[in-house]
Amino acid sequence: MSRLLSKVWKPALSLLLALAVFLFWWKRYPHALAFQEQFQLFLFDTDYLMSRLGEPGGVARYLGEMLVQFYNLVPVGALIHALLFCAMQWLTWRLMRPAADCWYGLSFLPPVMFWALLGDENVLITAAVAMVLAMVCMLLYPKKGRGRAAFAVIGLPVIYWAIGPLVLFVALYMALKAKRSLGGILGGLGSVAYATACIILSALWLPFPLLRLFLGLGYYRYMETVPYLFVGIACLVVLLAVAGRWLKAPARPVAGKAVLAACLLVPVLLAWLYVPSRFDTRKYDLIEYDYLVRAGRWNDILQKSRAKQPDLPMSVCATNLALAMNGQLGEEAFQFYQRGVSGLLPPFERNFASLQLTGEAYFQLGLVNTAQRFAFEAMEAIPNYNKSARAVKRLVETNMLNGQYAAARKYLGMLKKTLFYRRWAQRMEKLVGNKQAIMQHPLYGKLKAWRLHNDLLFSENEIDKICGQLFMHNPQNNIAMQYLLLCPLLQGDLDRFIGYVQVVQNKTQYNPRYCQEALAYAFMSKGQQPPAGLVSPAVASQLQNFVQTYQSAGKGSPQLKQFSHTLWYYLMGEE
Repeated sequence: MSRLLSKVWKPALSLLLALAVFLFWWKRYPHALAFQEQFQLFLFDTDYLMSRLGEPGGVARYLGEMLVQFYNLVPVGALIHALLFCAMQWLTWRLMRPAADCWYGLSFLPPVMFWALLGDENVLITAAVAMVLAMVCMLLYPKKGRGRAAFAVIGLPVIYWAIGPLVLFVALYMALKAKRSLGGILGGLGSVAYATACIILSALWLPFPLLRLFLGLGYYRYMETVPYLFVGIACLVVLLAVAGRWLKAPARPVAGKAVLAACLLVPVLLAWLYVPSRFDTRKYDLIEYDYLVRAGRWNDILQKSRAKQPDLPMSVCATNLALAMNGQLGEEAFQFYQRGVSGLLPPFERNFASLQLTGEAYFQLGLVNTAQRFAFEAMEAIPNYNKSARAVKRLVETNMLNGQYAAARKYLGMLKKTLFYRRWAQRMEKLVGNKQAIMQHPLYGKLKAWRLHNDLLFSENEIDKICGQLFMHNPQNNIAMQYLLLCPLLQGDLDRFIGYVQVVQNKTQYNPRYCQEALAYAFMSKGQQPPAGLVSPAVASQLQNFVQTYQSAGKGSPQLKQFSHTLWYYLMGEE
């Protein structure tokens, strides 16, 4: 039994790491995987392959982007992370040999630290692939003989072109593994100098600044920098690989067990305490909102918002859009925190992460041209100049709805070269140019009827006016109607609201709760009674209670909290 345990305990611990990583990404952060996938467009195309292989680190980048496309299937994406981290741990242990088994826990440090590094949403999986490939190269480094010189002269340029500037750490490993003679030391230092020279010389022929070549073209979404933690992990790998020869087993078995326990405790504590702290809750909440909006999971958005009140423009925008899509904006808008009109449609920012969500709101409203502009701007704002699968899909839809069929087919041609969007592109190809099929489509037919032909430019300070145009163009556009009536209330302009509600009620019987609250408040302010049937008795009674509480207790009274889900409470804060 003891012999069996001695054989399986190390694989069992590695399997536990894989299971923890898999469950973390599958259950806790599936939206983080979707976030990474939507900002690239991996093509099975010779030109795409050659464009990647034509840059240093291109092999790692191509493999990394190939893996990221599978994030469309969240369990597969989580499994990819688990396998990469296990490979990193196993390779670290191989590099540490002949370290005693009691030091096995140290091999978990690099993958756990990399797990924490991925809390930065701009770290790309290419960095993990490059790290694994660098460790493989370290293992392949000959232990002695002339092969070392050949490996340095021929191997280092090849490694540089395959994995990028991590070649410097491979060279550093080679230098530290050199013999402790004068020739060995000089040869080791020569390896580092040679690797550095490869990067510098490549800048003479490549259209990239030297700094970017030293930082890596595919490790980080913002190419002008690289996280210090990434450099620290690479240094840690080299340190463990070199220190392995000195990590002997203690003379006493009890001491060996204590060392094993301590070495295992450190990565466990890091995974338990440090890794979660690296995932900014507010940032990943916004990423999850965007993920749910992209999937059209409106009920899940509202469930998330009810559990924790949204308070940022993106999260409030997603919540209001979900309410509008479910036809509940008029009843429940003030059940949630509102940020003025910026919570309906946030102002334009050249930010690749937020433009997609805002563009979705414009698209669902029927502002097809504006949605197209946001999709294009979002793709062009991606810092590493990638294309975006999500943006290209939207460009297909908007060009098709605008009758720009040639442009739509161009984008479909790109999507047909992908693995996960190919079938969607083939289905859309049957719609392009077929006006009757478009009009019969449950989504595109509706948007085709709703869309304006002249919404290319309008002031963001006049959102209510463009929503008014949408409603007058097609009174069946209930999303525009809900936004139209809410806009003036979010700005505290009751007079403008009265004008809008008269136009709306001439065409429909729409009179939800917040409209009744606004009308009751407006008539009360003028000392008048609203027409019979316009305001329900329950709303009229609650307004009287609110006014009495406000007059007796004052504006800052905790007693007013009972009215926090009313329009009146919101307007009180706007005063």
